[in-house]
Amino acid sequence: MTVEIVKVPDLGGAGGVEVIEIAVAVGDEIAVEDTLLVLESDKATMDVPSPVAGVVRKILVKLGDSVSQEFPIVEIEVAGTAETAAEPVVAAPVAVPQPEQPAAKPSTATEAKVATTIAQKPVLLPDLGTDQAVDVIELAVAIGDEVAEGDPLMTLEGDKATMDVPSPFAGKVVALSVAVGDKVKSGQQVVVLEVASQAAASAEPERPVELPLQPAMPVQAAAAQTPANVSDPRTETPSPTTLNQPEAPMGAVYAGPVVRQFARELGIDLRNVKGSGVKGRIQREDVQAYVKQALQQMESAPGATPVAAAVGSGIPAIPDQDFSQFGEVEEIPLSKIARLTATNMRRTWLNVPAVTQFDDADITDMESFRKSMQAEAEKRGVKLTPVAFLMKACAAMLKENPVINRSWHSSGDKVIQKHYVHIGMAVATPSGLLVPVIRDVDKKGIFDIARDIAELAEKARVGKLSPAEMQGGCFSISSLGNIGGRGFTPIVNAPEAAILGVSRASIQPVWNGKEFLPRQLLPLSLSYDHKLVNGADAGKFLTDLVAVLGDVRRLLL
Repeated sequence: MTVEIVKVPDLGGAGGVEVIEIAVAVGDEIAVEDTLLVLESDKATMDVPSPVAGVVRKILVKLGDSVSQEFPIVEIEVAGTAETAAEPVVAAPVAVPQPEQPAAKPSTATEAKVATTIAQKPVLLPDLGTDQAVDVIELAVAIGDEVAEGDPLMTLEGDKATMDVPSPFAGKVVALSVAVGDKVKSGQQVVVLEVASQAAASAEPERPVELPLQPAMPVQAAAAQTPANVSDPRTETPSPTTLNQPEAPMGAVYAGPVVRQFARELGIDLRNVKGSGVKGRIQREDVQAYVKQALQQMESAPGATPVAAAVGSGIPAIPDQDFSQFGEVEEIPLSKIARLTATNMRRTWLNVPAVTQFDDADITDMESFRKSMQAEAEKRGVKLTPVAFLMKACAAMLKENPVINRSWHSSGDKVIQKHYVHIGMAVATPSGLLVPVIRDVDKKGIFDIARDIAELAEKARVGKLSPAEMQGGCFSISSLGNIGGRGFTPIVNAPEAAILGVSRASIQPVWNGKEFLPRQLLPLSLSYDHKLVNGADAGKFLTDLVAVLGDVRRLLL
């Protein structure tokens, strides 16, 4: 029998994702592709299937843990032809050769029974003294490195200090279970070492080693040890008069790209945030502490309301009511996706000055052509829907009207012009609204686009979308299809510049100069960020789009 450690697969560039469900228990027999656990990112949930069949020997994560790519999650005992060593074998993409060991020279009867063995030992973090995850800010070793006992493996950073993780024994690094930027907790596996040791043949298998932490360069002293004239940058109360007022050039900010993105999402100027990391590096927690203290001061200010503090916008709150006094009620908790969607919608509504323009496209000829191609589509194994034509037409118009294919830069000094065309498609799912992205729409034919639409829509509905499949959009389409309605004002999917709302088509009488003719009209609603796009550009885009949908032969020009 062999033991394999299953790790988190490729997450498409996503960082830490949360374990929201564990589908197996120790002792369960599982087959290939059986679900081991379910992960949830900011955008979607995803199942992690088993790559092998066997018996679950150990579960290495728990509900609520934050994991990333290559993070070990489950140990599975798999039927094999060879006996295992005392330690479980860690699945790794590259086989690591074992160093030759000198032959033992027993001098006594006891020594003669001792043999040299090679084992792979996972190293676990000990109790960190907190339930909160800490950051991995530096890796001191790489796969293949030889380390001595006590050599530093990596550096962690918590709220108050950084700490080195020393190696508990000498050996060779055969696997790294974490990467720089990951968050780790007590008891989590961080490294696997290949160790040569001498042990009796009947010795018990060695267990993963928990190692003591060694304090590195202190970042913040405890409150009780901080001199009265030295302030803690994480607990300083920002002055309302200087909130988000630049204090230093942006080049002086010491923060990683993830923290910068987080600050942009919250609308925080990092020049006002004091860093608690090494050499004053700004951490995510520093941004959170800055916002928290600013909101607390706003709440305590005269005339402040709880909601004004909660959203930091000064907008009066909608007070809670005791609805139970009117009848029976039920509190329904929101999923993480629903909560994040609400937050993103509110942030977009407050930050994007959106304008919506309306028009009707005559799709009579397009629909006639589409229906005539249904037999061909069936031969190709795809369902040809109007959305595929809409997406192709929008891609062509984005190429002709590149101002719509831009995004606003947080500096306010420039915009980003995109030279690719990826279009998002809003899909309603049981978990909430998801927007999978069809890539390179301008380079694909109608049948290929229709196939991509069907595949991604189905993955969205069953919760199989990866984060990578919902990133990189330039423009979005939100279609109400057969739900009904004559029009609506969709909210721009920032940082995109615009979104197209599509309502239900209907037969309407259209005057051709001599008589009224029945034509199939499709109501369109184009919402756009007025910071990026002016009315003339948006009007031209929508007019050109209506013309192309009215005669799809224009796509050939």
